[in-house]
Amino acid sequence: MNPTPRSRKVGTWQAVGALVAHYRKQARLTQERFAELAHLHVDTVRSIEQGRLALQPDRAEQFDELLNTGGALAAFVTRLPVRERIVQFAQGLVDHEQEAVGILAYQTQMVPGLLQTRDYCLAAFDARYPALGSETAEQWVDARMERQLIWQRDRPPVGHFVLEESILRRQVGGAGVMRDQIRQILHYTEPVHMSFQIMPMDRMPHAGLAGPMTLLETPDHDRLVYLEVQTASFLVDDPDDVSDYHHKYGMLRSQALTPAESVRLLHGLLGET
Repeated sequence: MNPTPRSRKVGTWQAVGALVAHYRKQARLTQERFAELAHLHVDTVRSIEQGRLALQPDRAEQFDELLNTGGALAAFVTRLPVRERIVQFAQGLVDHEQEAVGILAYQTQMVPGLLQTRDYCLAAFDARYPALGSETAEQWVDARMERQLIWQRDRPPVGHFVLEESILRRQVGGAGVMRDQIRQILHYTEPVHMSFQIMPMDRMPHAGLAGPMTLLETPDHDRLVYLEVQTASFLVDDPDDVSDYHHKYGMLRSQALTPAESVRLLHGLLGET
């Protein structure tokens, strides 16, 4: 019987992880020491070695340098097809956004993780049901904050976000947390490679009523779409389907407030004129 696509993906990253662990042990490094050298949380190293988190090409190059492997990890990883880089729930998005040259996202319930303040993120995890343990929540918050480092790259991705107005009016974490979150969004509207639009609550027609979506462009200019519902997630790479989502997103942009109008609304929510 042929293996399912999911079992093939897990097997690929387990093999990569085993290779990382092999080279790390050859270098006589503990996971904790290697994490320090790579400026990563030790749980990230563990996840990579266990095959639960994909090793991205830039990180593979870093590992090669630290472990003196002669480029073996990067050579392996960069030859994997896009489909093999798609891993388990939520990790597919994280893996691809770390190397994306473009990120377009429409959200209906929460401020996108790439724009969240730490306090907003922690409040969101605290509200999760079933509840998370405090240690788990802190680890997830740390991981989300690490994701935001993409905006500090020498050549950061182009980012565009469409958010439902109701997201900004929901008091996640309380009024103070929301004020800081709105200020952070305003900060992200300043760079030339970033843009932000608000979809008013009374706006019709509305091209996004079917739910949120994240559109990604890879360095090779492949286009992917990430969809998430509760604890299920999907990465779409069929060109016809991806094209449909881009058309939908383009319509959303035309229906939402302009970037300038959105900035004025954000200032209004802060009580500023």
